Amino acid sequence: MVKYSEWAANIVLVLKKDGKVQMCVDYRDLNKASPKDNFPLPHIDTLVDNTVGYSLFSFMDGFSGYNQIKMHPEDMEKTTFVTMWGTFCYKVMPFGLKNEGATYQRAMITLFHDMMHKEIEVYVDDMIAKSRTKKEYVQVLRKLFLRLRKF
Repeated sequence: MVKYSEWAANIVLVLKKDGKVQMCVDYRDLNKASPKDNFPLPHIDTLVDNTVGYSLFSFMDGFSGYNQIKMHPEDMEKTTFVTMWGTFCYKVMPFGLKNEGATYQRAMITLFHDMMHKEIEVYVDDMIAKSRTKKEYVQVLRKLFLRLRKF
């Protein structure tokens, strides 16, 4: 719980397409004050081109992947949000920050640098495992899942 923060943001409840309600934090002020991280995201055309010639694929979504990246202790206070029960901040990267895509892509490249463009393609939290043979496919998936489990 945070006592006094210059960055306190309000929460907004948003109705999703499936009828569920999602809590969102209004980070517009924080995002305006944050410099843009120009880390490049891959072009979808390049990812598609890199799968040509492969016969087996798995398309995976790193569901809630953003919440696996820990906030730097000095930046936690900037994610402060206000509720009727108190004022809190995130210990992990919340959804809605200006540079979340660049931060996540950088993490994925760090984790999978040796596999990218050979065995997998990665676009932020979406991954494509690919191979030409069934035997190779099992090896690629095993390597990918072991890496994910490790980190």
